Amino acid sequence: MILGLETSCDETAAAVVSEDGRVLSSIVSSQAELHARFGGVVPEVASRRHLELVSPVVRASLHEAGTTLDDIGLVAVTQGPGLVGALLVGISAAKALAWSRRLPLVPVDHLEGHVASLYVGADPLEPPFLCLLASGGHTLLLAVRERGTSERLGTTLDDAAGEAFDKGARLLGLGYPGGAAIDREARGGDPAAFSFPVARVPGLDFSFSGVKTALLYAVRDLPEDEFARHRADLAASYQRALVTALVRRLGEAAEAVGLDRVAVVGGVAANSELRAALPGARFAPLALCTDNAAMIASAARYTEPVPYPRYLGLDAYASIT
Repeated sequence: MILGLETSCDETAAAVVSEDGRVLSSIVSSQAELHARFGGVVPEVASRRHLELVSPVVRASLHEAGTTLDDIGLVAVTQGPGLVGALLVGISAAKALAWSRRLPLVPVDHLEGHVASLYVGADPLEPPFLCLLASGGHTLLLAVRERGTSERLGTTLDDAAGEAFDKGARLLGLGYPGGAAIDREARGGDPAAFSFPVARVPGLDFSFSGVKTALLYAVRDLPEDEFARHRADLAASYQRALVTALVRRLGEAAEAVGLDRVAVVGGVAANSELRAALPGARFAPLALCTDNAAMIASAARYTEPVPYPRYLGLDAYASIT
């Protein structure tokens, strides 16, 4: 069995996954309430909270799986990209666990972890397929032709889609995290009430800074009573623009690379309008859309492990390599 750890941002997570992809446990301790007062994740606060939570979360994941460290044959951990301080907490814990049992360790790319969320459960997705990865930190189009590797076709030139949701929610006074808040508010609004731009940039890249600025101007120009009355309309129209950008690019990419099957992973994959706009796509399970350790353990099945004790010098990386 594989013990996975994930601490790349503000979720402290541990999971136990079998070699054949059964998720035996998945424990996620979110820091959303801790960071809500700041309107976003504060890296130093996140790192300190990971230190407090990582051991209890590991113990909880082993307990839920009905197993002990004696049954674990492999330890997996997110190496990057992410917040370096947060990543180092998970890497240090994984090194200690693996070293104490003389186990191999698998450093996992966080983004490949999201893709690997499609490989667990009773009906795992088989490559090849085109994958949209949309989260708070990343928006990528990936051609996945075999498990464990992917080809990057496009990325965002500025904000990630999840970041655009968070910033939009802040402008609308809906709080943090923003994706779920906008999704809820938009259900009572008219997506055609306001016209927000969908950026057209070369190739298969994305840009969300323009639509975010358009929302800022729309909010600024409305009198206070009008803003309160049209908040749901603003949320619905803004969400429609973000979803349209993602769906349109996904269709262009599918045509460009000749991959008919489409998958969507990452936190934005939980968005109800995006799911409705792509009825034929395969989405990550709702429980595995946001950061979790089950996807990291899943990815470890297709990544070369580092034998004991060579991983003691393993370091984290903050950005996409």
